[in-house]
Amino acid sequence: MQIVEIKDIAAYQDELATLFQEVVAEGAALNYLYPMHYETAIHYWKHVVSEQVRLFICLLDGKLVGTVQLHLANKENGLHRAEIAKLMTHPEACRKGVARKLLQSAEQAAKHEKRTLLLLDTAKGSSANMLYQSEGYELYGEVPAYSQDAFGNYKDNNFYYKIVK
Repeated sequence: MQIVEIKDIAAYQDELATLFQEVVAEGAALNYLYPMHYETAIHYWKHVVSEQVRLFICLLDGKLVGTVQLHLANKENGLHRAEIAKLMTHPEACRKGVARKLLQSAEQAAKHEKRTLLLLDTAKGSSANMLYQSEGYELYGEVPAYSQDAFGNYKDNNFYYKIVK
């Protein structure tokens, strides 16, 4: 398993789009509804990487099987914060440590950027909750009907933080 930070999506554009489509098809609440069109996925990825967003991918046997983003806050009074976003694992790669490795890589990048407060949210009841808690994230709130899953069903969301040093 290899975690790589990418600054240009060109080499992985098709795999990123396909991964996004497949994760949405599984019902993930990632701001898009099923069916997610290939063009929509490509458009999304073309606008991700920036000064404030670092993108990490996971390669397993040479195939892209996961991704995560680290969003660096750019507000003058929030330069100590970052958000973990769009942690995705290909359905066939679940339970192989992909999400954990990606999360840990994003945390290391946050430390390198001198970010000491990490934030994230996830659907209440999803398996991601156990991962985040096992990695030391603290639940600080729940918002009912915060988002919709890929099929339009409203989902409650849990919000987490972690202090890193």
